[in-house]
Amino acid sequence: MHETDMTKALILTVKDWWESQPERPSISKVHLIVGQFTCVEPTGLQFAFDVQTRNTFLDGAILDIQETPLIAFCHSCQQEYRPEIGIQYACPTCRSPMDDIRSGRELKIDRIECKT
Repeated sequence: MHETDMTKALILTVKDWWESQPERPSISKVHLIVGQFTCVEPTGLQFAFDVQTRNTFLDGAILDIQETPLIAFCHSCQQEYRPEIGIQYACPTCRSPMDDIRSGRELKIDRIECKT
């Protein structure tokens, strides 16, 4: 389950930021952007976050996950399309292989909310 390792990396990144803050604010929410083509299961990520943040500086913080769709661009047809993950990645019009992914590989912290 690589969601566990990804959550550890997420927590370490947030901790580095948190420790660099002069007043070490209380974090209420971490907003994460996860692309559908990252092979990360949001439910697994949420579970791992909840378990790994207990009794830490993130205890009680909410992980808000925004999924971005897989969007590819076909250079032959000059149009974007949404491949069906695990089923069909080629362009639905001309069957050219998917070689230009425009969205869906994101895995990043969008923002952090702190209690005031």
